[in-house]
Formats: sequence, C-alpha cells, structure tokens
Amino acid sequence: MLRAAGVGIGDEVVVPAFGNIEVAEAVALAGAMPVFADIDPVTYCLDPAAVAAAVGPRTAAVVAIHRFGRTADLERLHELGQRHGLLVLQEGEPAPYDEIARRRQRAAYLDARLRGVRTPDGGDGHTYGQYVVRVLGNGRPDRDAFARALRGRGVDCRVPVKTPVHRLPEFRRCVTLPETERAADETLALPVDGSLTKRDMQRIVSACNALGGLLQAAL
Repeated sequence: MLRAAGVGIGDEVVVPAFGNIEVAEAVALAGAMPVFADIDPVTYCLDPAAVAAAVGPRTAAVVAIHRFGRTADLERLHELGQRHGLLVLQEGEPAPYDEIARRRQRAAYLDARLRGVRTPDGGDGHTYGQYVVRVLGNGRPDRDAFARALRGRGVDCRVPVKTPVHRLPEFRRCVTLPETERAADETLALPVDGSLTKRDMQRIVSACNALGGLLQAAL
C-alpha cells in the first residue's frame, strides 16, 4: 500500500513502536523512514496528539494499528491527514461476530472477578482479540514474575509486546515514548478465546487473585 501510494525514499511514515515490527520493516522496504509516535494508554493504539507532534516536512503517511480488539482513533487521524496532506493507512481485521460475542462474555466474567490487576477498558466496541491487563507492580520484574507464576498454575498467559520497536537494534531511536514503555513493562494477555469453558475461566481468576496480594492495588 505504501509503494502504491508513492511513498518511498526521502519520506517519513509515522508508526507505533508498541509491537508490529513488520510495519516498520515494510516502511523501510519501501525506502522510507519509520518515525515512532506514542500510544494512547487505554486503547494501545496511536495517540493522535503524539502523531501530530511527530509530523514533519517529510512525513508522507501514518499507519494506524488496531490493537487487542480496540480500534485506533481514525476520525482524528484522518482529520490530521487531511490537514497535512498525509496518507492514513490502517491494519487489523475483526473476528467473526460469534467469536466476538463469546470473547466479550468471557471478558465480562474476568472484569467482574479479577483483583490486583487493572482490567482493560471495554469501550468503543472492544472485540477482545486479546484480554490485556496491567500488572501494576514496580515495573517489568513484577509483571514477568506474575506471568511465570500464572503459567506455573496452568494459565496460558503471554506478554504481548516484550520489546518496543524503537528499542530494537535495527530501529533504535532516541525518542521519548513514555506510554509505550510503560505498556511494554506492565501488560499481560490472559486467555479469553471463545473455546474456554467456565472451569477454565474459574482457574484463571483463582490463579490471578491468589497472586493479587503481592501487587499494588489496581487504580
């Protein structure tokens, strides 16, 4: 899409650093330079205000990634694109409706019962591609210890973004992205897919709440 739109050598493309290294790689393959902007701490998608701050005279496009079942703020990004003459691309496809309904049901169960972690905001039609909580300890060691303990109790959790793209050697940048850094240190994806049984959900809640007392209370 970037090449088809004429984006290439000498251009800059604003992208998120929170996951999706393949997006930065696609920008580089087109001959352009990826420029990283910070995310919204609720949706984990590009923050339009951060994108606006990253736009410069060489900016040709913005790539918005829909994250974990939340959609990027396309209205504001398109307004920004029109104002600066930028191409606004998006990535991410919805799951089938039946699967979304099952995920939402399981997410509601977790929302009502989890303690000691910050549950996701379900606004704006969240489809729960992933159920991502915040482990509010003192940074990465607490989240990682929490994840190891959950796996030891049979819960198949995972860290959604281990290293932001702007920290990777091939795309390292001297840029301040506080929300991206914080999300990379605190987020953990819990199982929420439609195949989970009630017993599975009870096990997830029991395992998480047994560890909740070790952590700072959710805000």
